[in-house]
Parts: sequence; C-alpha cells; structure tokens
Amino acid sequence: MWRLGFLFHEMAFGLLSIFLPLYIITLNGSLLDLGIITSTALFLTIPASFFWGYMCDKTRRYKRYILISFLSSSIILCLTAFSTSISLLIILYAIMAVFHVAHEPPKNVLIAELYSRDKWEKSFALYEGLTELGWLIGLLIGTFVSFAGFDAKATLLTCCTLNFLAFIHSAIFLTDPLLVFERGLVNIEKSVEFTYKGVTLASKALDGFPIYEDLKTENLYAFCCGLVFFSFATSTLFTPLPIFFSKNLSLSASMVFAVYILNSSAGVVGYFTATNKQYTQEKRTSLLKIVLFRSILTFLLASFTIIGIYTSMLAALILALMGFAYALYHVRVLSLSMELIPAGKAGLFDVLVSLGSAGGAFLGPFLAQTYDFVCVFLLAGAIFFLAYVTFRIFS
Repeated sequence: MWRLGFLFHEMAFGLLSIFLPLYIITLNGSLLDLGIITSTALFLTIPASFFWGYMCDKTRRYKRYILISFLSSSIILCLTAFSTSISLLIILYAIMAVFHVAHEPPKNVLIAELYSRDKWEKSFALYEGLTELGWLIGLLIGTFVSFAGFDAKATLLTCCTLNFLAFIHSAIFLTDPLLVFERGLVNIEKSVEFTYKGVTLASKALDGFPIYEDLKTENLYAFCCGLVFFSFATSTLFTPLPIFFSKNLSLSASMVFAVYILNSSAGVVGYFTATNKQYTQEKRTSLLKIVLFRSILTFLLASFTIIGIYTSMLAALILALMGFAYALYHVRVLSLSMELIPAGKAGLFDVLVSLGSAGGAFLGPFLAQTYDFVCVFLLAGAIFFLAYVTFRIFS
C-alpha cells in the first residue's frame, strides 16, 4: 500500500519529463539552455545524494526524508507554474532537484530492509514496475493536456497536485521498519562464503588436487564506473531526444508524448518480467547482455538517421526496446548496489548515477546543437559499450 504514494509522484514527473524540454523551447530557449538546466540540477544532486543517504542511514528514519522530498517538490512546482523566465526556471529546477533526490536513498533502503536478499530483485522489480506505470500514466496525462490545450501554468499545477497527493498518501501509509539489519546480514554472509571458498581451495591445493577456479571478490570500483558510464550514455541520448522527435521528425507535442508512452509501456513490461523467478536467479551475465543490447540499439538509431530512413514508428520501436532493456538493467544494478555498497553510504548509488547523468545532460544537447543528432547517437552508443566492458571487469 505504501508504494502507491510513489505512483502519484512518478505520474507528476512523467508528465514533467517531456513537458519541460518543450516548454523551454516555447520560452525561446535553446538546446543549450535545456542542457544547462538539466546538468546544473543533476550536479547539485551529487552532494545532496550523499547527504540524504548519510542522514537516513545515521538516523534510521526513512519516512521523514521521503515526505520532505514530496512536499518540497510540490511547493517548487507550484512556484514554477508562475515563472516565465529561463533564469528563474533554472534556479527553481535546481533547488527542486536537491530536495527531489531526498526520497531515493530511503526508498532503496526500505525495500532492502523489508525483504530478504533472495527477494530483493523481485521486490525492486515490483516497486519499479509500479512507479514506471505511474510514469506512463503521467505521459498519458501529458498527451491529454496537450490535446485539451492546457497552458503551461495549468500543466505545472497538475504536476504539483499529483506530487502533493504522493505526500499525503505517504504521510498516512508509510512507516519505518522496526529493525534494520538485512544489509548487514548480507555482508556477513558474503564474508563467510568468501572465507569458506578460500579454505576449500587451499585444502584442495594441499591435497594435490588441480584447481580450476580463482578466489576473487567483485570489483566494486568497476561496478561504480559502469554505473557512471551507463547513466552518462543514457543522459547524453535522452536529454535532447524529445527535441529530435519534435524538430527532426516534425511531431506535435501530443505525438512526442505518444512515442514516450510506448517507451514507458515497454519499461512496465520489463519490470514485471524482472519479477520472474528465472530472471532473478540469473547472475551477472544478464547485466552484461542488457548493457550490450542497449549499445546496439543506440548504434541502430544512429545508422537509420545517417542513411535517412528513420520514421517516427521506427524510432518509437527502438525506444520501446530501450525501455524494456533499461527496466531489466535497473532492477539488477539496484539489487547489486544494496549488496555491495555498505550501510552508511546508501546515497552512493544515486551519486554515481547523478554524476554520469549530469555530464551527459549537458553534452547531449550541446552536441545536438553544435553538430547534429547523429553525433549524439554515436557517442552514446560508444559509451554504452564502454559500460559493457566495465561491467564485464566487475563480473
């Protein structure tokens, strides 16, 4: 029941995700303005994620930070509805980003502590599937308000209302866990398993038996670098993409929402696919396949654009496959991060994602405006492949 509040929250930000780039253009802003707004907000979330993650783990209180996030976002969205200045929009969006990220580390820890390790993938998948459904509903609302002719003020107030509903629902139904120990148990189990494996291999070597396996632990640094590269490529590709559909493919605002509805729908399917027992039992190889698949899809988008055969339907299909792949990727890295990142540093996952996203959020629009979208697609595809190589080192 507590997850329903996050559904309302994602509805608000699903609507905002496509409306904001289009709104900036209507204010005579440029792709560079979009990049500055997005990257500035994301860079500010880096220290904010550290802070919120540290605070929620130190106090072992998670509900209060989720409520702070939802309420502050509602207030700032309300203020944004009355702003028509690019400069003021940058300031408000940056402030909102700092408070918005306050809910990310607490909700990750909540899921990790409410369920045992063997159910983390399924639990994260159910949560992300529900919130992706909220994102999808937000896009549908965006399509409706676009057809209905809502102005910017009415659209932003709609986002504000949805987010305030998330605050009310979470205030009523969300509770902190009574005991916080599951992540600690996982770390103990990993240490015991590593020690046992070492003793077993040493015994075999002393008895003269051949050894065909290595004694090694996961490379946390490679995992962290993989997170940064993947988020960098994703942000580079997706930040200017609504403008690609609007300008290069000459789609109306409602049609741009429709394209992203297909992407989000595939994401919902992907998240609920990730709840399948067979998927949750797969090891790191599934992560490698997903990242490589995302790279191939991005290069396909670049290829179709170069030879000039891209259509809205073809681009929407590629976007749908990307949404499905991202859902599987997100569930896998979330569960791995809760396993690998120690308690007290719950915000590190969001810091790494924000670090990559911030750089890509500026670079994507900059390259699109300075050169063209082919350059954006080729670079994003190359960085996705670099993420694949890095995760391969980790696994």
